[in-house]
Amino acid sequence: MRDRYTNGSGEPVRSVGAPLDLNLLRTFLTVHRTGSFTAAARLLGLSQPTVTTQIRSLERQLGHELFERQARGVTPAPHADELAARIVRPLDELAAVAGPADGADDAPAEPVHLAGPAELLSRCVLPGLSPLVDAGVRLRITPGLTEPLLEDLRAGRHDLVIATFRPRGRALTALPLTDEEFVLVTSPAQAERLTSSNQAERLTSPSQARRLTSPTRAHQPGTPARLQAALHDVPLVAYAEDLPIVRRYWRHVFGGRLVRQPEVTMPDLNAVKAAVVGGTGFTVLPRYLCAAELASGSLVLLHDPEDPPINTSFLVQRPGTSGNPHVAVVRDHLLAAARDW
Repeated sequence: MRDRYTNGSGEPVRSVGAPLDLNLLRTFLTVHRTGSFTAAARLLGLSQPTVTTQIRSLERQLGHELFERQARGVTPAPHADELAARIVRPLDELAAVAGPADGADDAPAEPVHLAGPAELLSRCVLPGLSPLVDAGVRLRITPGLTEPLLEDLRAGRHDLVIATFRPRGRALTALPLTDEEFVLVTSPAQAERLTSSNQAERLTSPSQARRLTSPTRAHQPGTPARLQAALHDVPLVAYAEDLPIVRRYWRHVFGGRLVRQPEVTMPDLNAVKAAVVGGTGFTVLPRYLCAAELASGSLVLLHDPEDPPINTSFLVQRPGTSGNPHVAVVRDHLLAAARDW
């Protein structure tokens, strides 16, 4: 978009000698980081019209338009990226030195808003919270899917998000948190039926293997064609209709695309696990979620590949210094605790 703040010759208009207001720069940096006037206003404790006015004032001083409005939020112009790169470190260092406002030292810190996948939160995060709570940290924890949680993080509704993938762009900071391994499991009763009926011995032809995978390497040496063929007649329990976890496992381990529909779906991996433990079919789960059941024998590992599929989760936050010191405490605790998950 053409710069609106120009004189008749097309040169940018600047307020000669006028120093840039730090408050305007803080507002600008918050908008640049969040990609939204609304989210920036929420984080700064200002009204959206005030944020808009401050950005327009800064644009007039600089003689350049800094943001272009989009259907959702705003996109920084090249001048905005250059300005953000110049001021981000000094402003963050200044915020760290300045600390909380006068009188805030005696007030308790605000709760830390943490969000992530329900299963990872309940199995790994929540059991290890006692050191934080004993230290006076308050937490507000929200389960959910990664995409909407990241949107809420950008909008200032969360302080930290555990994401199942690394977010794109520079508006968020992501640190690798943990690797989750996926495993193919069933109940002991279902495994016994597979063995006793000897399906794995009878269903060995390439045409039967192709019923489950396409394209397939199942009939080639060293690949478990019999297992794939045997599972064709076993009910599949999955998180969703499009089988995101199961398809990933099939593609990575068996080298083919799964071409079947699930018999049962439930958007809760704990519920998926419960169904399979109860004897309903087979599924693919994160190992951390079913480690106890595998150890006790209430679930059976159907396949143990040398190279299992792995997914890395990330701990994500907005860049810069948070006004709440407990955000860094929770972040560091999670990064350390995740080594044992």
